[in-house]
Amino acid sequence: MYMNEIVKLHGVPVFIVSDKDTRFLSHFWISLQQALGIQLNFSTAFHSQTDGQSERAIQILEDMLRACVLDWKGSWDQHLSMAEFSYNNSYQSNIRMAPFEALYCRKCRSPVCWMEVGERSILGPKLVQQSSEIVQLIKERLRVAQSKQKSYADRRRRDLEFEVGDHVFLKVSPT
Repeated sequence: MYMNEIVKLHGVPVFIVSDKDTRFLSHFWISLQQALGIQLNFSTAFHSQTDGQSERAIQILEDMLRACVLDWKGSWDQHLSMAEFSYNNSYQSNIRMAPFEALYCRKCRSPVCWMEVGERSILGPKLVQQSSEIVQLIKERLRVAQSKQKSYADRRRRDLEFEVGDHVFLKVSPT
């Protein structure tokens, strides 16, 4: 699955940051990454800042999928493709564009048939209209989820004030 879903589409990464889940510590996983020349970096337990960006994206996708299940019933995996599509084509302030645009250097253009409704297939303009409506609703849910995440992060964030004589640590990264 890893080779078919990741490597074939994106190539071999230089490094992977993950938590210390047993799946990422298995002999198979570690030896596969060594064979591919990938550096494995593990986050510190209970230190979400290390892989906070991916944790935040996962939380947003969970919120989106929960809303989809409540709105349209069914199980979360039935809505995953549409949620993933919506997320990948929504503006992300940290990169100032949608992830799809960042990856492919162009905006995503065409709707795709994601699912069938009941026993019948949706055809033609109705497919486009229904897919567009679903994507718009999911994108709105995404904006709400991102706003909630930002509000939560902002509540925990505080401005630092220093006075003359205070000791501070300075972290300098090589350029």
